[in-house]
Amino acid sequence: MHDDAKLIVVFCSPSRDLPELLHEIRSRSGGLPLIGCTTGGEIASAGPSDASVVVAAFGGPGFAIETAVATQASHDLRTAGELVARCVPDRPDLPHKVLLLLSDGLAGDQQEMVRGAYSVLGAAVPLVGGCAGDDLKMTTTFQLYGDRVLTDAVVAAGIASPAPLGIGVHHGWRRVGEPMLVTGSAGNRVYTLDDRPAVDVYLEHLGVGQPAGSDQEWLARLALTHPLGLRRASEEDHVRFITGGDFAERSLSCVAEVPNGALVWIMEGDAESVLEATDAACRGSLAALDGQPPLGMIAFDCIARRGVLGPAGIRAEVDRISAIASGAPVAGFYTYGEIARTRGLHGFHNQTLVVLAVA
Repeated sequence: MHDDAKLIVVFCSPSRDLPELLHEIRSRSGGLPLIGCTTGGEIASAGPSDASVVVAAFGGPGFAIETAVATQASHDLRTAGELVARCVPDRPDLPHKVLLLLSDGLAGDQQEMVRGAYSVLGAAVPLVGGCAGDDLKMTTTFQLYGDRVLTDAVVAAGIASPAPLGIGVHHGWRRVGEPMLVTGSAGNRVYTLDDRPAVDVYLEHLGVGQPAGSDQEWLARLALTHPLGLRRASEEDHVRFITGGDFAERSLSCVAEVPNGALVWIMEGDAESVLEATDAACRGSLAALDGQPPLGMIAFDCIARRGVLGPAGIRAEVDRISAIASGAPVAGFYTYGEIARTRGLHGFHNQTLVVLAVA
């Protein structure tokens, strides 16, 4: 580890003994500030993996880094975002800043967290990060902070640097079929589409019957390759990750808000479109570095994109990221939602690749 390391970031499988893992990492890192989360799979320069641990160290001359945590985030995600946003260092001599966020995507509408952070930082400080995973069980994810293992939390690192920090974002999904009108929703739950139960309409549009004994995990796996696309004015479609549903009331659960009255579509992608989006996100992050080579890249890659690519495809994707990084180290994880706010208020994404490049 470099002598000037200032932050440890950990992405790990939920199958690990998390308290013991933190103890081992901190015994080797000298007690440096640490944030992290569990995943739906891990990413490193050597390739994608499962049941593994990826550790990245931030630091070097000129970096200033502070960390923060908000617990019981589901009680008030906006306030959680406000709280952790205050950790961005107030350093006028370090003009390039970013807030790195790792959150519990099962805690409610994550766009509220983005709104809270934005209300503190304004447009000048971009937001980047992702939602923790639990290998698609959709029950409990964990966030790591120092020597603590948490759930229902947001952990964050405010990073200030003399050199640029670039963020790229792209999803690679396209609409299929006819639009559906959201006729009943509240927050991140959709109750009716076209005035009929949301689960029924969604499955009919896919031409899929519901098997006996189906559960949240079955629906989430089905939805991996068939998310909802939400049109926003003057923007490209925002993709909404379906995490499951309530089979009694026939509603769908998403990671972020689906407004009442919105038009939504079934979305689909293929290996080609997903890999094209990989190239676009990586090159977008590098374009913001003003010609400087990257020191490292962190990839927040939705677990749904992994479902489209398959085992050979995810290796090809990580190989492409590493090639574009030109030998700089790559770390990351498969997420339940991605954070990238570089302009405007909206900064929460689903089924998207977000890349942070550090110069």
